[in-house]
Amino acid sequence: RVTLMVTDESRTFGIDAFFPIFKIHAPFGQNYTPVDADQVMKYAEAPNGQILQEGISEGGAIMTWIASATSYSSQHAPTLPFLIYYSMFGFQRVGDSIWQAADARARGFLIGATYGRTTLNGEGLQHQDGHSLLIALTCPAVKGYDPAFGYEMAAIIENGVKEMWGEDKDVIYYVTAYNENMAMPEKPEGVDEGIVKGSADNKVRLIGSGAIMKQAMDAIDILAEYGVGVELWSATSYGELQRDAVAAQREPRLGAEAKPSWVEQCLSEDVVTVAVSDNMTAYPMLIAPYVTGEYIVLGADGFGRSDTREALRRFFEVDKEHVVVAALHGLAKQGKISVDVVNQAREKFGVSAERKDICMEGSADTLKTDNSKVQEL
Repeated sequence: RVTLMVTDESRTFGIDAFFPIFKIHAPFGQNYTPVDADQVMKYAEAPNGQILQEGISEGGAIMTWIASATSYSSQHAPTLPFLIYYSMFGFQRVGDSIWQAADARARGFLIGATYGRTTLNGEGLQHQDGHSLLIALTCPAVKGYDPAFGYEMAAIIENGVKEMWGEDKDVIYYVTAYNENMAMPEKPEGVDEGIVKGSADNKVRLIGSGAIMKQAMDAIDILAEYGVGVELWSATSYGELQRDAVAAQREPRLGAEAKPSWVEQCLSEDVVTVAVSDNMTAYPMLIAPYVTGEYIVLGADGFGRSDTREALRRFFEVDKEHVVVAALHGLAKQGKISVDVVNQAREKFGVSAERKDICMEGSADTLKTDNSKVQEL
């Protein structure tokens, strides 16, 4: 039995299509006429409703989620909960409760909607989440994923159900979901193992994830103009890749047979690799020790701001032009192209080192210290 839960703004997450079919659970029924009563997908409540609408309370919703996620042991009635919420209001707001859920051996899915520091534009800091996947990694029972394509999302959920109920594992899946329209390609054959391990091979070597995958894809044609071919990869979980690599290093140290990690198997060729995502740079950097060759990470560090997606991605340096410049810079460092090519590309695309950061502006004037007692790093 699947338990569908939502805390706020069901329509934003596309759940309104379920309203007239499954209805929202209300013990005493619907005792009012909703403003959308004349619509097909009207807000419908019923005592036998199957959707749990928890109001604007992530604290309350996560408790309901825990009740469902542990019902297999507490009630001997297994249910599979899916809680969809604004990603910013998850691990950052109820992280301690998620840890409690893991301690209680919970099983279920947390869907972090409108994820990404540049994807839900126009609301400043409130929703620009580029760090929940890092926080998710701190809980051993949580597997965090950042899919770019629909087939990746499907493979991840299928594998989660298999682990929870086919293999009897006490795991929690945190899966990000974006709100940006993009064309969904067909699923290539043989990629399921790579998706759940954290990376899927599409004959690619820029690494993209989530909504920023499109920036990596758009960079391919531009790089072709510079005579640079591209291998494109999709990283669905840097966290799971890092966990796998740490485990691979541990085994030979303790006398077991040495086996290469999944990252080392996939990214062993000595070439320039550029990883770009809507996460903080610290997240893709988790696999840096295991990537062969020059590894460059582009990510969304710092506070967000209200602006268009294009402007935000330029500000955070994760747009296609920055991907191109980063790749060319890496090639120049290896001596494969001239530095002049990189300089010309920077000028052409208007890329420079100047960027105002609201966290740092004025810091030199406001932080007064006794310089005789300060050592420079």
